[in-house]
Amino acid sequence: MHSIKDIITRIVNQNPYDGILFSGGLDSSIVAALSPTAIGITVTLGRHAEDTPYAHLLAKTIGMKQHRRSVSIDEAIANIPKVIKILKSFDPALPNDLAAYFGLETAKQLGLRRVATGDGSDELFGGYSFMAEIKDLNGYIAHVAKKMHFSSNDIGKYFHLKIVQPFFDQRVINCALAIPANLKIKKVKGKNWGKWILRKQFSDLLPKKIAWQSKRPLEVGSGMTKLRNILSAQISDQEFAANPYPVKFFNKEHFYYYKVYRKVIGEIPRPRSGEKSCQGCGAGMDRNHFHCKVCGHVLPMLERYGLK
Repeated sequence: MHSIKDIITRIVNQNPYDGILFSGGLDSSIVAALSPTAIGITVTLGRHAEDTPYAHLLAKTIGMKQHRRSVSIDEAIANIPKVIKILKSFDPALPNDLAAYFGLETAKQLGLRRVATGDGSDELFGGYSFMAEIKDLNGYIAHVAKKMHFSSNDIGKYFHLKIVQPFFDQRVINCALAIPANLKIKKVKGKNWGKWILRKQFSDLLPKKIAWQSKRPLEVGSGMTKLRNILSAQISDQEFAANPYPVKFFNKEHFYYYKVYRKVIGEIPRPRSGEKSCQGCGAGMDRNHFHCKVCGHVLPMLERYGLK
C-alpha cells in the first residue's frame, strides 16, 4: 500500500503547475515543496500579515520564486461585487474568497496557466478544530468528500486558468478515507494536531516551523479578516433591526454582502424540482447537501456523526 506522501507526489508529477496560491500554511507548503520551480503567490491585506514569515521561510528554504500581492483595504472592498458576481453567493466566507481572487488575478497577470491550491486537505485530513469533537470523523469526512466544491475553481474559470488541486484527486480521497481517524487528528502532549499524518509524512521536506505550525484560516493569515469590522460598520443598527429581506442574517457583515448580491445578481434562486429550500435564505439546495452555496447557511448535520 502506498503512503499518502507517495500518492500526492505522484499526482503532482502527473499534473504539473507553474503557479501556487501560497500562504505558507501546511497544505500550500506541501504543494510548493513538491514543485519548487513553480511561482508562489502570497496575498496580504496591506504589506504584512501572519502568512508573511511562513511563506518567506519556505520560499527561501526550497529556492522557490515568490510573488507577493499586497492589497489595500479600498481595493479589497471595491472588488467585493466582482467576487460575489463570480460566485453568485453572499456567503460570509467572502474574505477567504477575496484572497483567492487576488491570487488568481495576479497569476493571470504573470502569464501563468496552471495554478495549484491546497484545497481539500483540511476537509479530508481533519484540519478544522471542530472536527476533533466528531465521534464518527471518517463518516463525516466521507459525506463531505462527496460534496466538496471550492471557490478557487469558479474564480479560476473566470480568469481562464487551470486549477490544480492535488489533495482533491480521487486517489487522495480514497486514501484519506482508509486512514484511521486517530492518525488524522492526534493528541500529543495534550494538544490536538489536525492533519497529523500529513505533518508526519512530509516533515522531511518541510522546516519544522512549517510542518508543525498551527492552523490559520486563509482570511486570518492573509489579513482579509480585518475587512469584517469595516464592512459591518457600513450597516446601521436601525437598518439591521428593520431587515426587510426574507434572509436570516448572521450579522451586519452578512447583510452588507447580501445588499451587494441584490445589486449584481438580483433575487435568490428558488428551489427547483427535487431540491430542498435553504433554511437561511430560501435558495434551492441539493437534498443531500448541508451547506447553502448562496447564503452560507449550514444545516445541523454533525449530530448524525456524533459530537463528543
